[in-house]
Amino acid sequence: MSGVGKGIATSSIGMLLSTKGFAVNLVKVDPYLNVDAGTMNPTEHGEVFVLNSGLETDQDMGNYERFLDRDLTGSDYITSGMVYKHVIEKERALKFGGKCVEAVPHIRDEIVSRFENSAKVNKSDISIIEVGGTVGDYQNIMFIEAARVLKMRHPNDVIFIMVSYLPIPGTLGEMKTRPTQHAVNHLASYGVTTDIVIARASIPIDDRRKEKIATACNIPSKRVISAPDIKSIYDVPINFEKDHLGEIILETLNLPKAKPDHKFEAWKKMANGIKNNVKHTVDIAIVGKYFNTGDFILSDSYISVLEAIKFSAYAVGVKPVIHTVNARDFEECKVQSAKCKMESHDNNEPQISPYKQLDGMDGIIVPGGFGESGIEGKLNVIKYAREKGIPYFGLCYGMQLMTIEYARNVLGLKGAHTAEIDPKSPHLVIDIMPDQKKKIAEGNYGGSMRLGQYPAHLLKGSIAEEAYTSAKFKMQSAKLDHKDKENDGVIYERHRHRYEVNLEYIEQLEKGGLVFSGKSPNGILMEIAELPRKKHPFFLGTQFHPEFLARPLSPHPLFTEFMKASAKRNRVNKK
Repeated sequence: MSGVGKGIATSSIGMLLSTKGFAVNLVKVDPYLNVDAGTMNPTEHGEVFVLNSGLETDQDMGNYERFLDRDLTGSDYITSGMVYKHVIEKERALKFGGKCVEAVPHIRDEIVSRFENSAKVNKSDISIIEVGGTVGDYQNIMFIEAARVLKMRHPNDVIFIMVSYLPIPGTLGEMKTRPTQHAVNHLASYGVTTDIVIARASIPIDDRRKEKIATACNIPSKRVISAPDIKSIYDVPINFEKDHLGEIILETLNLPKAKPDHKFEAWKKMANGIKNNVKHTVDIAIVGKYFNTGDFILSDSYISVLEAIKFSAYAVGVKPVIHTVNARDFEECKVQSAKCKMESHDNNEPQISPYKQLDGMDGIIVPGGFGESGIEGKLNVIKYAREKGIPYFGLCYGMQLMTIEYARNVLGLKGAHTAEIDPKSPHLVIDIMPDQKKKIAEGNYGGSMRLGQYPAHLLKGSIAEEAYTSAKFKMQSAKLDHKDKENDGVIYERHRHRYEVNLEYIEQLEKGGLVFSGKSPNGILMEIAELPRKKHPFFLGTQFHPEFLARPLSPHPLFTEFMKASAKRNRVNKK
């Protein structure tokens, strides 16, 4: 069933098998006709995750990278749109020699080819392929057919795992296995025989239900794996290991058994720390606009940001309490206005002035986004954070807005804005990148932003440089062409944007006290902006998305530095 946890199950299996010494790659199949995830609204589909290659993907790819603790490639993501587009382009180029091009075999065989190519590119021992959607969906039938053919071609090397939900109707109070049995039968009608069932439910599945499923699905009961609801997704591979899922998979694939290595022990320690470090809590406000349908939107729209906070909080020795702030609530607000509201993600607090509550926050984050909605509210929050000395971290749009706020309220550039919202502004502090103007004029929006991994030089002695250096995170001493020869610290981060700080205002902004501590190799693009510590404990923004590179066992240094500043404010406030 869609949304039942296939992505986390896939990530966890990958993590388990990799810690047993196997080279593993994970593949996400999205059956929609979009070529990639880049044009979809986060409120409907969740976060868009960007790979090093620049490919805009489903948020599950982020979980894959976080659980495997390594970068994935463009070959690890497949959509129906990609497949059909490629096959049609081949047909237009006469690559099929005048044959009638059809779904079977041409679309199906293209999918099989992509499955095999992904394993080849990654040089993996085991390739784990997640097919999105729900059993019985028309959209994913062709991918299941491709999986069947893969099994036919490699009978001893392919197994099928089904993640199925076992409901417990409230009026009955009894876990029902019949939907799972029907789902397995439905898969069988496609020629796909289920080897392992991961039984998702609100509570652990008992032996009786395991036996019922095993008998109906013609598998040993040990191949029915219990997957109950838990507080932390990082406990999932630990629970799977308790049910010996890794060993069962290797046994089913006729591969040698192996015990998890030291990385698995480090993972268990991390999972326990993230979940239980409740003695030292730090309040973090996330100011966004994708909160209009509740907590589900928060967790999906900003999932990489939320996870990055957890990893760095664990590294610092604190537990974050996330508060969701709807930027729209600040648009009409004046300081101390009682009209505005703020809600806590973790508890039910009385609705009072958000500015009043911001005083109680230990840190504030404005994540990435697009468009006009909520922008003035975000600017008001940024101004408040700067003036009150509250640690602030701006990501992509959050860095652009931080620069606009500084231009307006410190430099006195009235009406300063971004060309995305007000192209007629007297001070376009944020302007569209030159190469993007033609693309927008032509309506070329899909996959056309500045996407993927790019290098940046760090300014020595800056907060950013200190953070990266202390963490030894992707630091390189490559000598790139740059006017500042002393600045040889180079980082590589992932981007997703069309707009940049306008070069015409750089000198004025820098003279006014804003420090651009990260720049592109040619010095044209401003990648990191910050205020010195003597002016503010932590006021920093990045044009890139550091959250995309945050991993459970290797937190991102900028998030860690932000959490350190937030924890310090928390200690001071308590005193």
